Amino acid sequence: MADTARPAHSAVEQTALSPQTESYRAATRLIERLHRLYLDVIRAELDRLGVEDLSAVQALLLANIGTAELNVKTLMERGYYQGSNASYNLKKLVEAGYIEQFRSSHDRRATIVRLTEQGLDLCRRIDASEEQFATSFGSDATHFTEMVARMTELERGWTDQIRFGPGV
Repeated sequence: MADTARPAHSAVEQTALSPQTESYRAATRLIERLHRLYLDVIRAELDRLGVEDLSAVQALLLANIGTAELNVKTLMERGYYQGSNASYNLKKLVEAGYIEQFRSSHDRRATIVRLTEQGLDLCRRIDASEEQFATSFGSDATHFTEMVARMTELERGWTDQIRFGPGV
């Protein structure tokens, strides 16, 4: 009786991907690594500034608020924070004195946040650090502008994929 079992393979066979798909895959993996690395850069800068009571994610949340007064819902939409994660981090930032929360005068259900003077001071210090780091790449912003344009296209494509499905 002939053995008709499939030969054993250590890995699942994959079809060859187009060079465009390979580049897309490499870009998506790079985005993920860059995000984690950027959080490490922020953490290192907080350490240099002697800030021990904030995480890198909390510092980015402060930067996203900036000088504005924002509805918490708007902040989550703009910063792409998960609800419970944002609520936890906002609570910690209030406790540490970096932000203040209050009810909207127009809609008592809405919570508004703004930075305290301590939060504004830290944002200015982080802004200065980012300015120094950004200019270390040279005076031409064209490369970053082009990169942001391409990443924005990717974001728009992913958003459409989620909302409307493939082939939009």
